Amino acid sequence: MVACAWMSACAREEPADLVLVGGRVITSTTGPFAQALAIRGGRVVAVGSDEEIGRWVGAATREVPLAGATVLPGLADNHLHSIGGGPGVDLSRARSLREIYDALAARAAATPSGELIVTNSDWHEGQLEEQRLPLRDELDRAVRDHPVVVVRGGHEYILNSAALKRFGIGEQDRDPPGGRIGRYADGRLNGELVDRAKEPVRLPAEESVDPVAAWKTALVELNRLGLVAIRVPGGSRAEYDAFAALRDRGELTARVEYLFRWPRNAGVQDVDAVLAEWPTPDQGDEWLQVGGVKLGVDGGFEGGWMRDPYEEPWGEDGTYFGLQTMERDAFTEVVRALNARGWRVATHAVGDAAIDLVLDAYEAANADASIVGKRWVIEHGFIPRPEHFERMRALGLHVTAQDHLYLAAPSLVSYWGRERAEWTTPLKAYLDAGIPVSTGTDSPVVPYPPFWTLYHFVTRGTISGGVMGADQRVPVAEVWRAATEGYAALTFSESQRGTLQPGRWADLIVLDEDPFAVEPERLEDLQPRMTVVGGRVVWPPSS
Repeated sequence: MVACAWMSACAREEPADLVLVGGRVITSTTGPFAQALAIRGGRVVAVGSDEEIGRWVGAATREVPLAGATVLPGLADNHLHSIGGGPGVDLSRARSLREIYDALAARAAATPSGELIVTNSDWHEGQLEEQRLPLRDELDRAVRDHPVVVVRGGHEYILNSAALKRFGIGEQDRDPPGGRIGRYADGRLNGELVDRAKEPVRLPAEESVDPVAAWKTALVELNRLGLVAIRVPGGSRAEYDAFAALRDRGELTARVEYLFRWPRNAGVQDVDAVLAEWPTPDQGDEWLQVGGVKLGVDGGFEGGWMRDPYEEPWGEDGTYFGLQTMERDAFTEVVRALNARGWRVATHAVGDAAIDLVLDAYEAANADASIVGKRWVIEHGFIPRPEHFERMRALGLHVTAQDHLYLAAPSLVSYWGRERAEWTTPLKAYLDAGIPVSTGTDSPVVPYPPFWTLYHFVTRGTISGGVMGADQRVPVAEVWRAATEGYAALTFSESQRGTLQPGRWADLIVLDEDPFAVEPERLEDLQPRMTVVGGRVVWPPSS
């Protein structure tokens, strides 16, 4: 091996800050491979043999013996809202409806009569042995003297009778545009409010939550799991300012790409007023970057907008196709206006009909001023059709894929039928079609450990539905590439991260085992020994 081919300069000018020696360094999924690595000033300065890297050790260098462990580029999450699901009754560990009812009853016993009880959103019916939601009558039996709002993901609430009364939702109410009010077979309200039907419900403001402290704590957990970068897919100015405060204090331990959420009821006439509250497009530095605007045109598991109706009984005799949450002309005009003002757009689209609309609107914006090369995004893209791929390629779009099927397989089979459920998030089809893809979790909608995402896309295994869509399995190296180099391309940072070449950011993880060599079924159990971001050891935090 010739040292100069690996190092940023043949002659070492200064010692390294940190060196890792005695292991297997995977600089990228295609190599080259080495034994050791040196870091200085937050960047990789050399990769090579133990002997070569030993030349970078000085009196102040921290030297970490790897003892055969594997070093890889750190993982990124392309769609992470939060972890923990927010305040409220914690349902993340519930494994049955009985446990949900008991948790609500326990909170009610400690809460003055009449006060609102709210759960967090860090759960899904896929984790329950019954594989279904708690509904109004059952919630009434569990909690009699308090209004209850069960928050399920980002698209649905389930209310008991007291909560329905509190928020003025009655038996005579009809589904609003872009929303759905659930009913029992006899026509009575069952407590479900989906997407825009949730709007009458006003939950307590999270005034007691300090976003700076909350994200500082959350980032430690994310670093523990091997994440070196996250993309927040639609938030507020206050949350962005919290990340900026952490950055300015030197306490940001993962790189953040931040998208602002387009206000749900804002139209093209509101564009300039909305943008006046935000930073400028693409503003930022290597730690915090403005990544664009997030919009949405359909619902989630229970409301993805499809060309074909849902399975019965959800299809309601072939009349229910999911939810269109933003009217076609309004969406198109907002997208065109954002393009005219230099903003990149990312749009939540689950069903094939939703993807149709997104592509139509993006093509209209492109006709005004080219978006090719600007890396606009389809978020999720659960159910693409073959004819979508050529249109995506022509516009240079990226797709952000997450492991929703890992958790929600039984629900998706129930809603959409097995064929569509098996096709959900077809990572292989996207890659085969030449569509740039990255990976993530959509936490807290689905579990957030990145190795669960890796396991799912490699095996198509799910928590409780077995293997789904085996034809969409992808080799582990390709999934890892999507979580590293794919994410770098999504965020215009491919010259700075995604691989461990000299000159790139020193964002990496250390694993006791090589993920490319272990049995695929064991991928979800991997745990990083060490996480390094910008040359700083952020996990373990005491290091």
